[in-house]
Amino acid sequence: MTPGPGYDGLWSIGELAEHAGTTVKTVRFYSDSGLLPERARSAGGHRRYAPDALDRLRLIRSLRGLGLPVPEVRRVVDEQTGARGVLEDAVAEQLRTLGSQLSALRWQEAALHLVQACPPEERADRLRLVGSLGTPPSTAPLAGFWRAWLPPRMPAASRTAFLEAAVPQPPDAPAPAQVLAFARLCALVSRPCGGTVRSQPAAHRAAGARESALLYAGLAEAYELAARRMRAGAGPAGGEALDCFVATYARVAGCRDTPDFRRGLARELAADPRLDGYWALVAELITPPGGVPEPTPGSAHDWLLAALEGQLVT
Repeated sequence: MTPGPGYDGLWSIGELAEHAGTTVKTVRFYSDSGLLPERARSAGGHRRYAPDALDRLRLIRSLRGLGLPVPEVRRVVDEQTGARGVLEDAVAEQLRTLGSQLSALRWQEAALHLVQACPPEERADRLRLVGSLGTPPSTAPLAGFWRAWLPPRMPAASRTAFLEAAVPQPPDAPAPAQVLAFARLCALVSRPCGGTVRSQPAAHRAAGARESALLYAGLAEAYELAARRMRAGAGPAGGEALDCFVATYARVAGCRDTPDFRRGLARELAADPRLDGYWALVAELITPPGGVPEPTPGSAHDWLLAALEGQLVT
């Protein structure tokens, strides 16, 4: 069809909607949002669009179909140079948002299954326990507990390294039992001071800034060595892990690793307050359902102490 006199090469809002396979209402919404500016207005005040608005409209609809919010869509369609980088950034941000939303839904689903499966007489308490968690839950209560527990003069880098080991990250897709373990962990560290051990072990209290950095770095190495043995099914025994463990305490105390030092260290560590309940819950949280319990710093410490005590008996 040959355009009639006065044809300006522009489309009406209805024509643009028809070419795009959408509704006039949709085109009007994007225009009113500033995403799809019209080229001109007719004498009667009707919107007129250039044909290149079709590609822009299709891009807008594709981005919105992927769930990108209007401000992010505007950034992508308005970018004249480096559009690839802007689009990649917007998609990456949307993926992060969706990941957080999916994790929250998985935690909610597991928590609901947990409440549903418990006996009726326990349901109210179970609901209060898991209902206090955010979705996905925050590790702030656990980190706060350990920050108060650690030596006040501990260097920031050492403190950060310890927190990474001591504060378990909630799984993205938890089983109901893992939701319960995390809820109990948060409840444990949130009790009044008498309900949870909050004092430093005697072997740690005299450590200054330098000594605490050496102490916790050495213990982390010893725990990892012990964890390897534990994963292999080995019982507490002497060897590299135990030697590293004892040497760390000896170095911080300014002593030599002698039989007398080992006997004194074993007595001191055996008398220290325990955090076994915390580490048992951590093991439940980080071990996949039906899997072999993963070693934790707490269980590795107990393995090393048992190895030390066993060595002194023989």
